[in-house]
Amino acid sequence: MFHVRPLALGAAVALCACLPILAVAQEHETSADPLVIETADGQFDYTVELALDGRERAIGLMNRESMEDDHGMLFRFESVRPVSMWMKNTLIPLDMLFIREDGTVAGFHENAEPMSETVISAPEPIRYVLELNGGTAEEIGLAEGDRVSHPVIDGTD
Repeated sequence: MFHVRPLALGAAVALCACLPILAVAQEHETSADPLVIETADGQFDYTVELALDGRERAIGLMNRESMEDDHGMLFRFESVRPVSMWMKNTLIPLDMLFIREDGTVAGFHENAEPMSETVISAPEPIRYVLELNGGTAEEIGLAEGDRVSHPVIDGTD
């Protein structure tokens, strides 16, 4: 015969009640200033959420079912360093732009596969990563060396 202790049952019910909360997407602070990408095809403005510390970077865009076309997330690291990202628990395809400290694009990865645990590494040590909807890099004609401007990158924020 199977016996369930009331305390264990209560703990299990409490844990299950919390699980939906853990799976909800978390919004980060949205910058009041637009992020601007300058390519040979023109200038493109984006509204970005900011991931400026380790906790915010760890959550990133996980569990989001969609993102507006002109939105993204800007990650800032404490210093120039090798950076690797992955798509675990990320539900939408993303383009990852790896950005040098001076705001120039060091490289990018297009259409990262949702939910993948494959590690995606920057081509060199960098300071920033910008995540945009998958396909954006091709749409705006992004190339290595293009410039990304935002107060977080330009040192005015």
